[in-house]
Amino acid sequence: MECYKKDYPRPQLVRDNWTSLNGTWDFCFDDEARGERGSWYQMWPVNQAQTIEVPFTYETKRSGIGDERAHRQVWYRRSIEADAAQLSEGKHLWLHFEGSDFHTKVWVNGQYVGDHRGGYARFSFDITRFVKAKENEIVVKVEDSFDPQQPRGKQRWVKDSFGCWYVQTTGIWKTVWMEYVPEIYLNQVKMTPLLTDSSLELTYDVVLPEEQRDGSVEIEAEITFDGIQISRTRMAVLGRSVKTRANVFHPALGGMEWGVREWTPEDPALYDIRFRVLVNGEETDCAGSYFAMREIRIDGPNILLNGKVLYQRLILDQGYWKDTHLTPPSEEALVDDIEKIRSMGYNGLRKHQKIEDERFLYWCDVKGMLVWSEMAAAYQYSDEAVTEFTKEWMEIVQQNYNHPCIITWTPMNESWGVHEIETDRMQQHFTEMIYHLTKSLDPYRPVIVNDGWEHTVSDILTLHDYEEVGETLYKRYTECKEQILTTEVYHSSVRSAFANGFRYQGQPILISEYGGIAFNNDGGWGYGNKVSTKEEFLRRFEDITTAVKRIPYCCGFCYTQVSDVQQEINGLLDADHNYKLPPEAIREINERKVGYWRSEM
Repeated sequence: MECYKKDYPRPQLVRDNWTSLNGTWDFCFDDEARGERGSWYQMWPVNQAQTIEVPFTYETKRSGIGDERAHRQVWYRRSIEADAAQLSEGKHLWLHFEGSDFHTKVWVNGQYVGDHRGGYARFSFDITRFVKAKENEIVVKVEDSFDPQQPRGKQRWVKDSFGCWYVQTTGIWKTVWMEYVPEIYLNQVKMTPLLTDSSLELTYDVVLPEEQRDGSVEIEAEITFDGIQISRTRMAVLGRSVKTRANVFHPALGGMEWGVREWTPEDPALYDIRFRVLVNGEETDCAGSYFAMREIRIDGPNILLNGKVLYQRLILDQGYWKDTHLTPPSEEALVDDIEKIRSMGYNGLRKHQKIEDERFLYWCDVKGMLVWSEMAAAYQYSDEAVTEFTKEWMEIVQQNYNHPCIITWTPMNESWGVHEIETDRMQQHFTEMIYHLTKSLDPYRPVIVNDGWEHTVSDILTLHDYEEVGETLYKRYTECKEQILTTEVYHSSVRSAFANGFRYQGQPILISEYGGIAFNNDGGWGYGNKVSTKEEFLRRFEDITTAVKRIPYCCGFCYTQVSDVQQEINGLLDADHNYKLPPEAIREINERKVGYWRSEM
């Protein structure tokens, strides 16, 4: 893509003038909560400070600390140099945090700037009025807890790891960076491909003074594909939010059906788009981005991509690394994971209980990897949990809306945080609310509420089943289909497919967790009996995968999982993200046509 910059943290809106603040910061624990009372943001406690490598959290080896004990409050400090020339031109300096868990407070030169609650969404502060030319001091305090009302995903909320919950992540765990923007600038753009109309809907958020909402400010979008100009649109900005459409039809481009290049896993075609903000005809802001022309929708029992039936071969991806935990060790590591997933015959992944680094989504866009985007769960239902979850989920949907690789929103999983959803009408209302709020921001993608079982309102019926005998699995979903869909039985457990008061309404059905096979010699745990040899693993993998593909009404599957994670050792890759088995053997089983088989499979 024309706008691509290595390590750039926000690939959907790229500017040239940016600085990464990753690297060595001063750091200290504040176990006695003395920092704010002692004004550490003005008088740094040198006698108890150490250093940390941002964006790795203190729990990880790569941070330089590697302490897995819980510390409720942590502090960071570093100096930045502000560009006097940029400030004198009236530019604004923005400080961005891609992710910091959980409650983050920021001071610049001893002055309080603001705070943010949530561990997974991006947040930003305009620090222009707090900085001076040359050197400035940034101080960050992050408060974390074991409170189960807090959306935390796979992070433990007790002293020791257990089951499939791992070491907590505290503090800054994604990139910190800053950029200069002019007084009048493009803050955000929402891009919606309208495939049937051969157009792109653009909703701009432009920051400008009230007195200049008179037509003197315009915004321009130029679309190109492979260096060929497709269209250019310009419109006056009469309010902060403006909407228009841009043409993407160009019959002269070779190989384009109906003059529009569609995005698919096999051909992930991306258009470049460049935005310019003009004041009285003069450019004040310029940013690059990209988009894809693709449509994902439900048609009865089928999921359609660009009007064609899509069979999804997904794998569960928790996004953990041995020495860096939730933080990717590098951009190259993200690309390597995607390529290994593809090499094993998967066309997509379910990013489980984590909002990944946005560079991961960029590379999924580029490489044609389908993504289910899933929110991190809380584990206790309460008013506070509802408030925290809803606020952060809305931020995430808006921030990642433009990525074509995301084809499904999955806000909740396996009744986590809504443990009484089967019978509790209040918890059911919460899930319905999240479904409809998500649809209010994005009516185009399917939304799955409570993946796995006890669904309320959901566009796809997803079921989890770790049966290890293929024939048993196949019979369960063919001989007992009606009972499953009417909630009378859900495979071999007491879980129901639907919560009380809800029923199957013809949605597509997908087995969204199965497998989880582990080796005997790997220590931790997997699902079902462990296997001793690669041959035994492949026999069982083939048996259960083939059984799922034989289910006539099933439109896809999701295997657990990409890699081993701490005590959970059921990955196709080990904790260092190396293959455990020949990828071509896994690929052949995944892509093999067996029994009932849809044409595109």
